[in-house]
Amino acid sequence: MANRSDITRDQWMLRGPLAKKGYDWWWHSLTAENAETGEEKPFYVEFFTCNPALAEDEPKLVWHLSDAQRGSQRPSYLMVNAGFWGEDHGQLHRFFAWKDVTVHADAPYEISAADCYCSETFTKGSINVSPEEAAAHPEWMTDAGSISWEIEIDKKVAFHVGYGASKFFRDINAFEMFWHAEGMKSKFKGEIILNGVKYIIKPETCNGYSDKNWGGDFTSPWVWLSSNKLFSERKGQYLTDSVFNIGGGRPKVFFVALDRKLLGAFWYEGKNYEFNFSKFWTLSGTKFDCWETENEIYWHVIQTTATAKLDTRIVCDKKDMLNINYEAPTGLKRHNRLWNGGTGTGVLKLYKRSFGKETLIDTILAENIGCEFGEYDR
Repeated sequence: MANRSDITRDQWMLRGPLAKKGYDWWWHSLTAENAETGEEKPFYVEFFTCNPALAEDEPKLVWHLSDAQRGSQRPSYLMVNAGFWGEDHGQLHRFFAWKDVTVHADAPYEISAADCYCSETFTKGSINVSPEEAAAHPEWMTDAGSISWEIEIDKKVAFHVGYGASKFFRDINAFEMFWHAEGMKSKFKGEIILNGVKYIIKPETCNGYSDKNWGGDFTSPWVWLSSNKLFSERKGQYLTDSVFNIGGGRPKVFFVALDRKLLGAFWYEGKNYEFNFSKFWTLSGTKFDCWETENEIYWHVIQTTATAKLDTRIVCDKKDMLNINYEAPTGLKRHNRLWNGGTGTGVLKLYKRSFGKETLIDTILAENIGCEFGEYDR
């Protein structure tokens, strides 16, 4: 079921209780090429929406206020967030009040504000933050810089997590954080201009990824890993119809925290291997460990079902990563070391399991891995 398109899960979810205490975002990450040098650089573009029913005439951020100043206030805005990884990594934020935003909430979704736009098939926009503005407004959680983009989106392989994000469970807000990856493998085409430098996005080399998250709060720990730039040691070549995607942490169901759990899927040359704790009949199990050294972030994830096993080991250099910034719809900012990168590398070992015996199917070398790990401040 993992490769099952369902754009109703991409529609805007901030209705009912989530309109006053909820977030919903659409995320796209990719690799582009310097138009002059051909050098690769990874980017992301995100449209992050928060608490529309609490709209005011100006974007409202409250995380930076003292407890006494903040009181029961909650944030409300659209944040357009674009970033880039590498040693010059950065994140640029632009905020809009809801009166300046247009949303087509039902599928297929559309959202726009000024020159910023995002839908299932296209996104464009610009963000310009001067050093003086960034210094004067720490509440914006942004670096200084300039970026613009125009990107065509073609979502090829989906990660459909099953009934956990079904309409019934969405309507009753069963989970604190929902996830759907309509384009865990996406083909993008277009261009990005970062601080005056032009980058070209090509469908065949973009390593594109598209997903969304929504809910009433974030998870801790927070884990995400994905790439479709995968080299098969068995075949001696790059895989052309493959992608892996792992995400989760410590989900809450009706405010009750479950044990550490991840959802995962490996679309391997047209065959699906899914590791989904909500599908109990598959006997799915996950063990994972994430840790930080002076210079790197590491992930080790072992996922099993009755018929398959995926052993994933990833590393990413801190110098190429950023601590991505989000204000929760509660008005708190509890993730302050949420490591986020697009240059991870690693090894995946895929096994067939039968009656307790494991047979190696392939060893896969992964590059340009989108990766994330963070835990709440103690």
